[in-house]
Amino acid sequence: MTTVALIGPDGAGKTTVARRLPDLLPVPVRYLYMGVSTDSSNVMLPTTRIARRIKRAAGAPPDTAGPPSHGPRRTRSRSWIKRRTADVRAALRVGNRLAEEWYRQWLAWRWERAGAVVVFDRHFFVDYHAYDVDEAAAADDRSWSQRLHGTILGRFYPRPDLVVYLDAPGEVLLARKGEGTIEALERRRGEYRAIARHVPDFVEVDATAPVDEVAQRVAEAIVSRLPGRPPVRAEAR
Repeated sequence: MTTVALIGPDGAGKTTVARRLPDLLPVPVRYLYMGVSTDSSNVMLPTTRIARRIKRAAGAPPDTAGPPSHGPRRTRSRSWIKRRTADVRAALRVGNRLAEEWYRQWLAWRWERAGAVVVFDRHFFVDYHAYDVDEAAAADDRSWSQRLHGTILGRFYPRPDLVVYLDAPGEVLLARKGEGTIEALERRRGEYRAIARHVPDFVEVDATAPVDEVAQRVAEAIVSRLPGRPPVRAEAR
């Protein structure tokens, strides 16, 4: 096992736990953000950096959340030119998104070959599964770009060796982050649990415990799957 994805709704503590794992694991660890937020990314393609600058210059708010829940698509009549322009923009967006996803996967492969355990903060396959990948759960009116993106993620994008789901009730998550609604957060919890049957190995950890305890449990789950099962380091004080 060489890749581990930490998943969970906003407020579950994914980034905090991921940042603590190098001090707890007895093997080299590389951290890689694998979500859609450009403001949270620790690596990205130059094209993504340029797109982020353009969005900020146009007054777009900071990009810190996961993929949005897709609502009904607008069916407003548009001219042929506007439809084709929208198609070109969608093609550029999905093209850059796919390039970004595969670039980060290439980095993970590179670090794996160097002997590190790669810890993913989020994962593209997981974040987009309910919206773009899972044809049974995704909206019936997905755009062509969503369908293309979902097909590539679902059929070709590598899965992590281990997925660790950090779980907490919706009211706890809302109190921590103050974003979304309890109903939306509870729905997202179900979506994350549904990932278990689509990945090689899945572990659920109670994220309501103190962060030191959560990090320790995650480290133990990782080490138990390493060859030779070396001991987990004691929590650094």
